[in-house]
Amino acid sequence: MARRTSTVWRVLRLPLGMIAGLIVIPLLLTPLYLVVQPLSVPMLTRMLSGQVVERTWRDIDTISDRLKAAVIMSEDGQFCRHRGVDVSALRTEIDNFFVGRDTRGASTITMQVARNLFLWNGQSALRKGLEVPLAFYIDLVMPKKRIMEIYLNIAEWGPEGQFGVAAGSAYAFGREPQNLDWRTASLLAVTLPNPILRNPARPGPGLTRLAGIVEDRARQYGQRAACVGQDGKLAL
Repeated sequence: MARRTSTVWRVLRLPLGMIAGLIVIPLLLTPLYLVVQPLSVPMLTRMLSGQVVERTWRDIDTISDRLKAAVIMSEDGQFCRHRGVDVSALRTEIDNFFVGRDTRGASTITMQVARNLFLWNGQSALRKGLEVPLAFYIDLVMPKKRIMEIYLNIAEWGPEGQFGVAAGSAYAFGREPQNLDWRTASLLAVTLPNPILRNPARPGPGLTRLAGIVEDRARQYGQRAACVGQDGKLAL
C-alpha cells in the first residue's frame, strides 16, 4: 500500500506542482504589479530565445485618450463596467460552444492581461477556464486605470518584437503615443488581435473599414472609457 501511494505521488507531483504554481504566482505577483512594470510571457519567451524585444513603458496619462477609447471600443466595450469578466458575453460563448456554433472568445481586456502575464497563447478550454478567475482577481486588486496601463504596455503591437503602444506607434507611424489622431489611433486598435498579419501603416480595405467602424464608435461612445482617463474624463 505504501509503495502504491508513493508511486501515485510521483505521478501526480509534477501536475500538482504546476497547478500550485499557476495559483501562487499570480497571487503574489498581481499586487506587486501595482508598482512594478511587468513583462509578459510572450516577451519573456522572446528574450529567452534570443529574439529582439522592443518595449518602452509609457504612463497611461501620456498616452492618447483617442487610443484608449478606440482600444476599449474595439476590444472590450464594457471594460469600465464589468468586474474583469463580461459574464453575459462569456455565457453566450459557453452556450455556442456546447451547441457547436463558432465562438469569438469573449476575452475582456482584463482576461487578456491575465493571459499575457501568467498563461500561454493558443486556444484551449483549460486556458480560458484559468483566465476567468485570474481576471476576477486582477480586477479585485487593481484599479481599472492600472489594468489598462499594463495592457497598453505589454500588448504585442508589431511583427518584430514590438510590445506596448510606444513601440507599436513608433513602428507603424513614427509617432509618440500621445500624438495619435483618430485615424492612427483606430488603426492601432484594430491591429491588436493579430499584429503579425495586420499592418496599420499599410492597411488593406478590410482593416481600413474596420478602423473606420471603431473610430465612429469611439467618437460617439468614447466617454464610456472614462475610467482610464485623467480625473475620470477623456479628452477626445
